[in-house]
Amino acid sequence: MNWGAITIALGVAGAAAVIAATASAQGTPEPLRLNRRQAIDTALARNPALQVAREQVDEARARVVQAIAFPDPTLNGDVTGQSSLARPGSATGHDLGLGLSVPFPSKFHLRGVMGRADVSASEFTLLQLEQQTASQTAQAYDALLVALQHHADLLEGRRLAQEFLEKTQARYGAGTVAGLDVLKARVALAQSDNDLISSERDLTNARAALNRFMGRLLGAAFEAADSLAVPPALPDLAALEDAAHAERPELKGLASQRHGASAATSLARSFWLPDLSVGLAQNAAVGTPSTYTTSVGFSLPLFFWNHTRGEVAEAQHRELELSASYRDLEAQVDQDVRSTYAAAETALRQASFLRDQLLPEARRAYEIALVSYGLGGSSALDVLDARRTLLDAESQYADALGAANDARADLERAIGRPLEAAPGGTGEH
Repeated sequence: MNWGAITIALGVAGAAAVIAATASAQGTPEPLRLNRRQAIDTALARNPALQVAREQVDEARARVVQAIAFPDPTLNGDVTGQSSLARPGSATGHDLGLGLSVPFPSKFHLRGVMGRADVSASEFTLLQLEQQTASQTAQAYDALLVALQHHADLLEGRRLAQEFLEKTQARYGAGTVAGLDVLKARVALAQSDNDLISSERDLTNARAALNRFMGRLLGAAFEAADSLAVPPALPDLAALEDAAHAERPELKGLASQRHGASAATSLARSFWLPDLSVGLAQNAAVGTPSTYTTSVGFSLPLFFWNHTRGEVAEAQHRELELSASYRDLEAQVDQDVRSTYAAAETALRQASFLRDQLLPEARRAYEIALVSYGLGGSSALDVLDARRTLLDAESQYADALGAANDARADLERAIGRPLEAAPGGTGEH
């Protein structure tokens, strides 16, 4: 995904607008209410791990300045002819010198290339972390939606249990069922109450996880503005693989490292290019006019094999190492895209099947069992069993919706961009 500064700024502005809109007239803020996109933008702006990565990018930029900086000159002086160390005034002469080392011009360029490649690699590392944070925040948001859906299903299940208890008590009062049926209905209602207590814990944990990604206090109040839905169909796998090769920040970062390693090899091979040392000194002696000395020096790579077998060989092997790493990373990216695509496709099919097949049949079976029980045709066990099947189907459907949306968010991370921006992408999420 393109998590650039503009997107972050817009997301933070949107989040700020929502926060301002939800403030009460008395000044007491109401629970923060954000949709999935706003939650992601808030995480991108406030997540502490991203701040660490941004500081590392700035550190890399500072290293570029150091790499291409011109060496500071040196100033030295001495006094001569002292009669003793304790009597500097007895000197008969002194020398003042100014020295400057000038690296070969091409070395400035190569060091700059290496430094800028390091900056690019740091920026792609930041982009990768932003994409991972966005995916994790989306999954945390969906986990909260799943917990909310489970809670709503349990509330509906409790309503059904209460309705069945009232119907059973009415039939017991009419003498058409045994007291055991009433006891079973009360047990079912108690189980519903117990399940609701457990769901409160799940809601608290889900909110805390999402707040952590958004850089908020774990116990801060939060309300989700979105709801769970079956995501749209997936684009073609081949197109997603091509998108991953073009967009994955890991590949781009490694390509930048290879570019920098190539410059490092060229710099190492420049050992025979001399760094020039220039000096200017004033020589003064008592009773004689001052004289001046100019000096010029440069390194002589006489023992050249120390360089070719040392820094040059190291730089060359570093290039080979990065080339092999790049090929391996390409294979990892392909595998990542394929595995996440398979997971997203399977989760989407399961969610669609539960929505279109299992859930309607389970609801219809419960309604038939309840009506039949009211007419005296079925037993309490039949109704309770049908209710349990319905609740299980609703729970599976909520989990499947969460899994489908999570898998889609993970697939977007795997290709490095939103699915809508990929070739063949359809729908919105």
